[in-house]
Amino acid sequence: MSIVAPDNYFDLVIIGGGLAGASLACALRYVVVGTPLKIAVVEAYELNTDSQPSYDDRTVALSYGSRCIFESMGLWSSLAPAAEAINTIHISDRGHFGVTRLTREQEGVEALGYVLENRAIGQQLYAAIKQAQDDVNNETSADTGTVSNISLFCPASLTSLTQDENQVFVEIRLNNNQQTLSAKLLVAADGNNSRVMQLMAIGSSRQSYDQVALITNVTPGRKHNNVAYERFTDSGPLAFLPMQQNRCSVVWTLNPEVADYLYAIDEADFLAQLQQRFGYRLGKLEKVGARHIYPLFLQSASQMVHGRVALIGNAAHSVHPVAGQGFNLALRDIALLSELIVNAHKSTDDIGQQAMLLEYARQREQDIQRVYRFTDTLVKTFSNAIPPLAHMRSLGLLLLDILPDIKHQLARQSMGLTGRLTRLNRGLRL
Repeated sequence: MSIVAPDNYFDLVIIGGGLAGASLACALRYVVVGTPLKIAVVEAYELNTDSQPSYDDRTVALSYGSRCIFESMGLWSSLAPAAEAINTIHISDRGHFGVTRLTREQEGVEALGYVLENRAIGQQLYAAIKQAQDDVNNETSADTGTVSNISLFCPASLTSLTQDENQVFVEIRLNNNQQTLSAKLLVAADGNNSRVMQLMAIGSSRQSYDQVALITNVTPGRKHNNVAYERFTDSGPLAFLPMQQNRCSVVWTLNPEVADYLYAIDEADFLAQLQQRFGYRLGKLEKVGARHIYPLFLQSASQMVHGRVALIGNAAHSVHPVAGQGFNLALRDIALLSELIVNAHKSTDDIGQQAMLLEYARQREQDIQRVYRFTDTLVKTFSNAIPPLAHMRSLGLLLLDILPDIKHQLARQSMGLTGRLTRLNRGLRL
């Protein structure tokens, strides 16, 4: 599918139309009347937004802060029907006495977070992009009197990338034809195997955890009551996240050999093994969906900007899924970058200027490093069976549960509400 601007010149080219790239396009889809941002989204895979979500779709845990971002973008009302609230987070250490609970009542919020299927988010993002395209074709906007111009190149692959002081040039292959796009700014949203990073020779550091995540959905015998469980075991974290229709999304951290065994056994044996690890807080586990295995690692790009190129999401940083920080971290990249783009567009009309991009990298540094430390420490501390350390963990969870100030800080971190908050984080439009 391709909707092409007349001259293939854009203000912004986004490489990668997954959740991060599509979210950035949606954040910028409406701007000031008379100066619409021309945006190109280049996606390698064919879109399939018309199919219905299946039982086995992967999920994402959106923090409360991410809900605020989507709300400010005018998207939460369309996402909410597909979202299951997380009202309580129950943290425990298997075989030990320490337990901590975070609740929405303690934090004074409607929910600590929400669980949505990836497909549902993608469908709504592309529905919003299509609406923006329809609005510009009709020279109207849904409710703001503003216009947008988003062009979608899909499926299209990036073949070359060059830049000078004023522009970025990309060659893409679309329908077996080469096309050249140019822009003031290019944003890489093409994941941890980023083609943009390869072409720009942007390095990255990668630390393998020598673990994998086995991901599936299960139906428990009891109601989950909107409780998310983070259970630490000697092999690694085991998370049960509440979904609609009383299902739970399961993220089970394992060593690769054990994961391969659990992937291959039949459903009854798998449920028995999972039950033994998780326990009976949700009653007997009755049904399981398809199982998928993903390697776990900590990856960080050596730089978040390079000339007129900026990185967001997994292209810039990949973290362990413990505490569900990955996509939420990407949304905070998007919230800041889109704010800086709009400010630059209003003042100088050069959204790829070096000063703005360096400010983006500088402001994102603290939040990213905080999440790196948070997730890495959790994994290394709670994936260890050494008895003295296990007793210290239990004591730590117990103290955390009775020290409200520390618990509040943990909840704020989980909700994505620490550090400097952008306009979108604070519920304000760009």
